[in-house]
Amino acid sequence: MDMDAAAEANWCQVPAAAAGARLDAFLAERLGVSRARVQRAIAEGEVRVNGRVLRSSYRVEPGDEIDAEIPAPVTTDLQPEDLPLTILFEDEAIIALDKPAGQVVHPAAGVASGTLANALAFHFGGRYPGGATRRPGIVHRLDRDTSGVMVVAKTDVALERLAEQFRARAVEKRYIALVHGDVVGAGVIDAPIGRDRRNRLKMTVDPAGRPARSGYAVSQRLGAATLLDVRIETGRTHQIRVHCAHIRHPVVGDPLYGLGRDRQLRDMAQRRAVERLGRQFLHAAQLAFAHPMDGRPMRFSSPLPADLAACLQAFAGPGESA
Repeated sequence: MDMDAAAEANWCQVPAAAAGARLDAFLAERLGVSRARVQRAIAEGEVRVNGRVLRSSYRVEPGDEIDAEIPAPVTTDLQPEDLPLTILFEDEAIIALDKPAGQVVHPAAGVASGTLANALAFHFGGRYPGGATRRPGIVHRLDRDTSGVMVVAKTDVALERLAEQFRARAVEKRYIALVHGDVVGAGVIDAPIGRDRRNRLKMTVDPAGRPARSGYAVSQRLGAATLLDVRIETGRTHQIRVHCAHIRHPVVGDPLYGLGRDRQLRDMAQRRAVERLGRQFLHAAQLAFAHPMDGRPMRFSSPLPADLAACLQAFAGPGESA
C-alpha cells in the first residue's frame, strides 16, 4: 500500500526501551522538536495516546499507540539535493512554493531523500538564511500525491507566527477536488478524524477524533463525477480525502479511500484517464495568510497541473471545456 509518509510519521508505538519516559520527552526526542512545542500540542489536544488525550507528565508504556499532529522541523543538517523548485514568492522570512505531486514534504520513515526539505536545503546553500537560532521548519504539509501551494518559514519568528495563524484557523486553504458521483449543492462536513483502529496507517471519521471541518461547493457537474471547490478550516491528516469518502463521494484516483469507485466507472475513457493519472485528484489551489513579519495580506495560487487537467477533460467529454 502506498502510504503518505507524513501520516505514517504522525503515529508510533512505544518500544520497550522507552518505558517510563514522560510523554512530552519521548515525543520531543522522536520528532526532533522542542519539548515546549510538544507540551503545547498536548495541551491543545493534538496528541492522543491509545485514543485519549493525556497530560505531558504521563509515563509511556510499551505498546502505547501515540498519534501526534506535530509537523517535524526542516533541519539544517539535511542532505542538500539539487531538485527543481517552483517558487511563487520568497523573502527573508518565508518561501511560498508550488509542490508537485509525488514529492514527500520532509524525510520520514522509509523516505530519506528526494523530499521538498532536501530541495530547500540545496536552495539555501546548505543552511537557512535569516540568523535563526533554532531549526526553522515546515509549517504545514501536503500528502505525497497532492500538488499545490505551500508556505515554509525561514526563521524562528516566522515559524512561530505562521504556526499560530494555522492554530487559530486564520489561514485560508482552498483545494480543487474531483469526486465520484453527483454532489448535491454546497455543504459543510463537520466530522472529527482519528486513526483507523483496523489500519493504523489510515485515518477515519471517529467521534473520539480531533475536530475537522471542510466546506465545499460545486464548481462543475460532470455526470459520473463532480468538481468541488473545498475550503478546510482545520488541517487534519488526509482530511479532504477522509471527509469526501465519509459522504460517499470519494476523491477520484484515491487508492486509500476510494471505496473501489474508480473500478466502477462505466466510461472506459474515464477509467483509463484515472489509471493514467495514478494519483488522487486533489490540488491545493490557493493559500492566504498574513505575512508573519508585517501582517500584510499574502495570497498565492497554483493553476491546475497538466495531469489533472487531462483527467478532468476525460470526464467533461469531447467538445466541452473543463
